[in-house]
Amino acid sequence: MNTVPTSSVTIIGAGGIGCAVGHGLASGGWDVLMVDTNAAKIEHGRCHGISIEDIGSQAARFMRFDDWAPNSSDLVLLCTKCFDNAAVLERLEDTAPVIPIQNGFDLELQSRCSHECIASFVSECDADRPHTRITRMGDLHIGSCDTSTPLPDTIAQLASTLAKHAIFSTVTVQNIMPFKHSKLMYNAAIGPLAAVTGLDNGQLLTNRVARKLFFAFLRENFSILHKAQIPLATIGPFHPRVVNRILRTPMLGTVMAGPFSRSLKGTYCSMSGDIELGRTEVDNFNGHLLKIASDGPCPFNRSAVTIVNRMAATRAKPKLRMLNEFLA
Repeated sequence: MNTVPTSSVTIIGAGGIGCAVGHGLASGGWDVLMVDTNAAKIEHGRCHGISIEDIGSQAARFMRFDDWAPNSSDLVLLCTKCFDNAAVLERLEDTAPVIPIQNGFDLELQSRCSHECIASFVSECDADRPHTRITRMGDLHIGSCDTSTPLPDTIAQLASTLAKHAIFSTVTVQNIMPFKHSKLMYNAAIGPLAAVTGLDNGQLLTNRVARKLFFAFLRENFSILHKAQIPLATIGPFHPRVVNRILRTPMLGTVMAGPFSRSLKGTYCSMSGDIELGRTEVDNFNGHLLKIASDGPCPFNRSAVTIVNRMAATRAKPKLRMLNEFLA
Protein backbone atom coordinates (compact mmCIF):
# COMPACT_ATOMS: atom_id res chain seq x y z
CA MET A 1 0.00 0.00 0.00
CA ASN A 2 1.21 3.50 -0.85
CA THR A 3 1.50 6.04 1.95
CA VAL A 4 0.21 9.60 1.90
CA PRO A 5 2.74 12.25 3.02
CA THR A 6 0.12 14.68 4.36
CA SER A 7 -2.46 14.17 7.11
CA SER A 8 -5.47 14.20 4.79
CA VAL A 9 -8.16 11.61 4.34
CA THR A 10 -11.28 11.01 2.27
CA ILE A 11 -14.12 9.26 4.08
CA ILE A 12 -16.73 7.66 1.82
CA GLY A 13 -20.03 7.47 3.69
CA ALA A 14 -21.13 10.16 6.14
CA GLY A 15 -23.05 7.71 8.30
CA GLY A 16 -22.60 6.82 11.95
CA ILE A 17 -19.12 5.28 11.67
CA GLY A 18 -17.87 7.68 9.01
CA CYS A 19 -18.92 10.73 11.03
CA ALA A 20 -17.48 9.38 14.29
CA VAL A 21 -14.11 8.65 12.66
CA GLY A 22 -14.14 11.91 10.67
CA HIS A 23 -14.89 13.91 13.81
CA GLY A 24 -11.95 12.30 15.62
CA LEU A 25 -9.51 12.94 12.77
CA ALA A 26 -10.71 16.53 12.28
CA SER A 27 -10.29 17.09 16.02
CA GLY A 28 -6.67 16.01 15.61
CA GLY A 29 -5.96 18.45 12.80
CA TRP A 30 -6.46 16.23 9.77
CA ASP A 31 -7.89 17.60 6.54
CA VAL A 32 -11.08 15.54 6.28
CA LEU A 33 -13.17 15.24 3.12
CA MET A 34 -16.55 13.60 3.64
CA VAL A 35 -18.17 12.10 0.52
CA ASP A 36 -21.80 11.02 0.47
CA THR A 37 -24.78 10.68 -1.88
CA ASN A 38 -27.22 12.57 0.37
CA ALA A 39 -27.43 16.18 -0.88
CA ALA A 40 -29.13 17.43 2.30
CA LYS A 41 -26.43 15.89 4.48
CA ILE A 42 -23.70 17.43 2.31
CA GLU A 43 -25.26 20.89 2.48
CA HIS A 44 -25.70 20.69 6.25
CA GLY A 45 -22.11 19.51 6.68
CA ARG A 46 -20.76 22.39 4.65
CA CYS A 47 -22.54 24.82 6.95
CA HIS A 48 -22.13 23.10 10.32
CA GLY A 49 -19.40 20.45 9.99
CA ILE A 50 -19.46 16.99 11.61
CA SER A 51 -21.07 16.81 15.03
CA ILE A 52 -21.36 14.22 17.78
CA GLU A 53 -24.15 14.60 20.28
CA ASP A 54 -22.97 16.11 23.59
CA ILE A 55 -19.45 16.52 22.15
CA GLY A 56 -19.65 19.31 19.57
CA SER A 57 -18.78 19.83 15.93
CA GLN A 58 -15.63 19.85 13.80
CA ALA A 59 -15.12 21.52 10.44
CA ALA A 60 -14.64 19.27 7.43
CA ARG A 61 -14.99 19.48 3.67
CA PHE A 62 -18.05 17.83 2.10
CA MET A 63 -18.63 16.63 -1.45
CA ARG A 64 -21.34 14.72 -3.27
CA PHE A 65 -20.26 11.30 -4.51
CA ASP A 66 -21.20 12.21 -8.10
CA ASP A 67 -18.70 15.10 -8.00
CA TRP A 68 -15.87 13.14 -6.37
CA ALA A 69 -12.77 12.60 -8.53
CA PRO A 70 -10.22 10.85 -6.31
CA ASN A 71 -6.49 11.34 -6.55
CA SER A 72 -4.56 8.07 -6.77
CA SER A 73 -2.59 8.96 -3.63
CA ASP A 74 -5.61 9.91 -1.48
CA LEU A 75 -6.06 7.79 1.63
CA VAL A 76 -9.66 6.55 1.49
CA LEU A 77 -11.65 5.20 4.43
CA LEU A 78 -14.57 3.20 3.07
CA CYS A 79 -17.50 3.52 5.49
CA THR A 80 -20.27 2.43 3.13
CA LYS A 81 -22.28 -0.76 3.19
CA CYS A 82 -20.87 -3.59 1.13
CA PHE A 83 -23.44 -3.27 -1.65
CA ASP A 84 -22.01 0.20 -2.46
CA ASN A 85 -18.41 -1.00 -2.75
CA ALA A 86 -18.45 -1.61 -6.50
CA ALA A 87 -19.42 2.00 -7.28
CA VAL A 88 -16.54 3.26 -5.12
CA LEU A 89 -13.96 0.86 -6.54
CA GLU A 90 -14.86 1.94 -10.07
CA ARG A 91 -13.59 5.43 -9.20
CA LEU A 92 -10.34 4.30 -7.56
CA GLU A 93 -7.13 3.26 -9.25
CA ASP A 94 -5.89 -0.20 -8.33
CA THR A 95 -2.99 1.27 -6.35
CA ALA A 96 -5.12 3.76 -4.39
CA PRO A 97 -4.82 3.22 -0.61
CA VAL A 98 -8.24 2.20 0.72
CA ILE A 99 -9.12 1.02 4.24
CA PRO A 100 -12.59 -0.46 4.76
CA ILE A 101 -14.45 0.04 8.03
CA GLN A 102 -17.12 -2.56 7.32
CA ASN A 103 -18.53 -5.67 8.94
CA GLY A 104 -19.27 -7.69 5.84
CA PHE A 105 -16.95 -9.66 3.57
CA ASP A 106 -16.49 -8.50 -0.03
CA LEU A 107 -13.83 -10.63 -1.70
CA GLU A 108 -13.19 -8.14 -4.51
CA LEU A 109 -12.59 -5.35 -2.02
CA GLN A 110 -10.41 -7.56 0.17
CA SER A 111 -8.15 -8.38 -2.77
CA ARG A 112 -7.29 -4.66 -2.96
CA CYS A 113 -6.79 -3.96 0.73
CA SER A 114 -3.83 -4.72 2.96
CA HIS A 115 -5.36 -3.13 6.08
CA GLU A 116 -8.85 -2.86 7.53
CA CYS A 117 -10.71 -1.50 10.56
CA ILE A 118 -13.45 -3.09 12.64
CA ALA A 119 -15.70 -0.98 14.87
CA SER A 120 -17.32 -2.46 17.95
CA PHE A 121 -18.90 0.84 19.05
CA VAL A 122 -22.38 1.76 17.80
CA SER A 123 -22.89 5.15 16.17
CA GLU A 124 -26.24 6.22 14.75
CA CYS A 125 -26.36 9.17 12.36
CA ASP A 126 -29.28 11.43 11.52
CA ALA A 127 -30.83 10.83 8.11
CA ASP A 128 -30.07 14.26 6.61
CA ARG A 129 -27.33 15.64 8.87
CA PRO A 130 -23.76 14.53 9.60
CA HIS A 131 -24.74 14.45 13.27
CA THR A 132 -24.31 11.19 15.15
CA ARG A 133 -24.90 9.68 18.57
CA ILE A 134 -22.65 7.08 20.14
CA THR A 135 -25.25 4.68 21.51
CA ARG A 136 -22.81 2.00 22.64
CA MET A 137 -19.15 2.58 23.45
CA GLY A 138 -16.49 0.25 22.09
CA ASP A 139 -13.27 0.09 20.11
CA LEU A 140 -11.97 0.69 16.62
CA HIS A 141 -9.47 -2.05 15.78
CA ILE A 142 -6.96 -1.22 13.05
CA GLY A 143 -4.62 -3.82 11.60
CA SER A 144 -3.19 -5.75 8.70
CA CYS A 145 -5.22 -8.30 6.76
CA ASP A 146 -2.32 -10.72 7.33
CA THR A 147 0.60 -10.89 9.73
CA SER A 148 3.25 -10.10 7.12
CA THR A 149 2.22 -6.55 6.17
CA PRO A 150 3.53 -3.85 8.54
CA LEU A 151 1.49 -0.79 9.43
CA PRO A 152 2.41 2.06 7.01
CA ASP A 153 3.37 5.38 8.57
CA THR A 154 0.19 7.10 7.42
CA ILE A 155 -2.10 4.47 8.95
CA ALA A 156 -0.03 4.50 12.15
CA GLN A 157 -0.46 8.28 12.23
CA LEU A 158 -4.20 7.91 11.67
CA ALA A 159 -4.45 5.39 14.52
CA SER A 160 -2.43 7.66 16.81
CA THR A 161 -4.65 10.66 16.06
CA LEU A 162 -7.83 8.70 16.72
CA ALA A 163 -6.38 7.28 19.95
CA LYS A 164 -5.84 10.83 21.22
CA HIS A 165 -8.88 12.65 19.86
CA ALA A 166 -11.75 10.25 19.07
CA ILE A 167 -14.57 9.55 21.49
CA PHE A 168 -14.10 5.78 21.04
CA SER A 169 -11.02 3.72 21.90
CA THR A 170 -8.58 2.90 19.11
CA VAL A 171 -6.57 -0.32 19.19
CA THR A 172 -3.82 -1.29 16.74
CA VAL A 173 -3.53 -5.04 16.16
CA GLN A 174 -1.14 -7.15 14.12
CA ASN A 175 -3.87 -9.06 12.30
CA ILE A 176 -7.37 -7.65 11.87
CA MET A 177 -8.99 -10.82 10.50
CA PRO A 178 -9.70 -12.57 13.85
CA PHE A 179 -11.59 -9.44 14.91
CA LYS A 180 -13.45 -9.25 11.61
CA HIS A 181 -14.52 -12.90 11.81
CA SER A 182 -15.70 -12.44 15.40
CA LYS A 183 -17.76 -9.43 14.34
CA LEU A 184 -19.15 -11.56 11.50
CA MET A 185 -20.27 -14.18 14.01
CA TYR A 186 -22.39 -11.55 15.81
CA ASN A 187 -23.59 -9.56 12.80
CA ALA A 188 -24.72 -12.66 10.93
CA ALA A 189 -26.92 -13.47 13.95
CA ILE A 190 -28.28 -10.00 14.67
CA GLY A 191 -28.61 -8.75 11.08
CA PRO A 192 -31.16 -11.09 9.51
CA LEU A 193 -33.36 -11.28 12.62
CA ALA A 194 -33.45 -7.50 13.06
CA ALA A 195 -33.96 -6.93 9.34
CA VAL A 196 -36.99 -9.20 8.93
CA THR A 197 -38.70 -8.17 12.19
CA GLY A 198 -37.81 -4.49 12.67
CA LEU A 199 -36.77 -5.22 16.27
CA ASP A 200 -33.92 -3.27 17.82
CA ASN A 201 -30.88 -5.09 19.18
CA GLY A 202 -32.17 -5.09 22.73
CA GLN A 203 -35.55 -6.53 21.73
CA LEU A 204 -33.80 -9.49 20.09
CA LEU A 205 -32.85 -10.51 23.62
CA THR A 206 -36.15 -9.73 25.37
CA ASN A 207 -38.49 -11.37 22.84
CA ARG A 208 -38.54 -15.08 23.71
CA VAL A 209 -38.68 -16.42 20.14
CA ALA A 210 -36.17 -13.90 18.80
CA ARG A 211 -33.78 -14.70 21.65
CA LYS A 212 -34.02 -18.43 20.97
CA LEU A 213 -33.23 -17.87 17.29
CA PHE A 214 -30.45 -15.38 18.08
CA PHE A 215 -28.72 -17.94 20.30
CA ALA A 216 -29.16 -20.62 17.64
CA PHE A 217 -27.57 -18.37 15.03
CA LEU A 218 -24.63 -17.60 17.32
CA ARG A 219 -23.96 -21.27 17.97
CA GLU A 220 -24.20 -22.16 14.28
CA ASN A 221 -21.94 -19.25 13.30
CA PHE A 222 -19.35 -20.21 15.87
CA SER A 223 -19.49 -23.84 14.74
CA ILE A 224 -18.87 -22.86 11.10
CA LEU A 225 -15.87 -20.70 11.97
CA HIS A 226 -14.49 -23.18 14.48
CA LYS A 227 -14.71 -26.13 12.08
CA ALA A 228 -12.92 -24.06 9.44
CA GLN A 229 -10.16 -23.39 12.02
CA ILE A 230 -10.54 -19.63 11.59
CA PRO A 231 -8.97 -17.70 14.49
CA LEU A 232 -11.33 -15.46 16.47
CA ALA A 233 -10.64 -12.53 18.79
CA THR A 234 -12.45 -10.89 21.69
CA ILE A 235 -14.93 -8.17 20.76
CA GLY A 236 -16.95 -7.09 23.76
CA PRO A 237 -16.75 -8.70 27.19
CA PHE A 238 -16.27 -12.34 26.09
CA HIS A 239 -14.31 -14.32 23.55
CA PRO A 240 -16.62 -16.12 21.06
CA ARG A 241 -15.48 -19.44 22.51
CA VAL A 242 -16.80 -18.37 25.92
CA VAL A 243 -20.06 -17.14 24.36
CA ASN A 244 -20.58 -20.53 22.75
CA ARG A 245 -19.87 -22.27 26.04
CA ILE A 246 -22.44 -20.06 27.82
CA LEU A 247 -25.07 -20.83 25.20
CA ARG A 248 -24.66 -24.56 25.72
CA THR A 249 -26.66 -23.95 28.90
CA PRO A 250 -29.85 -22.23 27.69
CA MET A 251 -30.88 -21.01 31.12
CA LEU A 252 -27.50 -19.31 31.67
CA GLY A 253 -27.77 -17.54 28.32
CA THR A 254 -31.28 -16.36 29.16
CA VAL A 255 -30.18 -14.99 32.55
CA MET A 256 -27.27 -13.08 30.99
CA ALA A 257 -29.50 -11.73 28.21
CA GLY A 258 -31.21 -9.33 30.63
CA PRO A 259 -28.27 -7.01 31.37
CA PHE A 260 -27.11 -7.09 27.75
CA SER A 261 -30.57 -6.22 26.44
CA ARG A 262 -30.65 -3.05 28.56
CA SER A 263 -27.30 -1.91 27.17
CA LEU A 264 -28.51 -2.55 23.61
CA LYS A 265 -31.96 -0.96 23.94
CA GLY A 266 -32.64 1.49 21.14
CA THR A 267 -29.63 0.45 19.05
CA TYR A 268 -30.02 -1.04 15.58
CA CYS A 269 -27.83 -3.24 13.42
CA SER A 270 -26.51 -2.03 10.07
CA MET A 271 -29.00 -4.22 8.14
CA SER A 272 -32.08 -2.68 9.79
CA GLY A 273 -34.24 -0.80 7.32
CA ASP A 274 -32.45 -2.19 4.24
CA ILE A 275 -35.12 -4.71 3.19
CA GLU A 276 -37.58 -1.96 2.32
CA LEU A 277 -34.87 -0.31 0.19
CA GLY A 278 -34.49 -3.50 -1.83
CA ARG A 279 -30.90 -4.43 -0.98
CA THR A 280 -29.10 -5.79 2.06
CA GLU A 281 -25.72 -7.14 3.15
CA VAL A 282 -27.05 -10.63 3.90
CA ASP A 283 -24.83 -12.15 1.19
CA ASN A 284 -21.81 -10.44 2.75
CA PHE A 285 -22.70 -11.76 6.21
CA ASN A 286 -24.60 -15.04 6.13
CA GLY A 287 -23.68 -15.73 2.52
CA HIS A 288 -20.00 -15.54 3.41
CA LEU A 289 -20.53 -18.03 6.23
CA LEU A 290 -22.19 -20.38 3.74
CA LYS A 291 -19.07 -20.19 1.57
CA ILE A 292 -16.91 -21.06 4.58
CA ALA A 293 -19.21 -23.93 5.58
CA SER A 294 -19.32 -25.29 2.02
CA ASP A 295 -21.57 -28.37 2.26
CA GLY A 296 -21.62 -28.39 6.06
CA PRO A 297 -24.89 -28.12 8.01
CA CYS A 298 -25.97 -24.50 8.45
CA PRO A 299 -29.78 -24.34 8.26
CA PHE A 300 -30.18 -20.96 9.93
CA ASN A 301 -27.75 -19.19 7.61
CA ARG A 302 -29.32 -20.79 4.55
CA SER A 303 -32.73 -19.66 5.76
CA ALA A 304 -31.41 -16.16 6.41
CA VAL A 305 -30.11 -15.72 2.87
CA THR A 306 -33.31 -17.11 1.36
CA ILE A 307 -35.78 -15.16 3.52
CA VAL A 308 -33.95 -11.81 3.51
CA ASN A 309 -33.30 -11.84 -0.24
CA ARG A 310 -36.92 -12.80 -0.93
CA MET A 311 -38.22 -9.97 1.24
CA ALA A 312 -35.76 -7.47 -0.27
CA ALA A 313 -36.84 -8.46 -3.80
CA THR A 314 -40.39 -7.32 -2.98
CA ARG A 315 -39.34 -4.61 -0.52
CA ALA A 316 -41.54 -6.28 2.07
CA LYS A 317 -42.31 -4.57 5.35
CA PRO A 318 -40.59 -6.23 8.33
CA LYS A 319 -42.98 -8.12 10.61
CA LEU A 320 -42.48 -9.94 13.88
CA ARG A 321 -44.26 -13.03 12.53
CA MET A 322 -41.37 -13.56 10.09
CA LEU A 323 -39.61 -15.28 12.99
CA ASN A 324 -41.90 -18.25 12.34
CA GLU A 325 -40.19 -18.84 9.00
CA PHE A 326 -36.86 -19.36 10.76
CA LEU A 327 -38.52 -21.73 13.21
CA ALA A 328 -39.97 -23.70 10.31
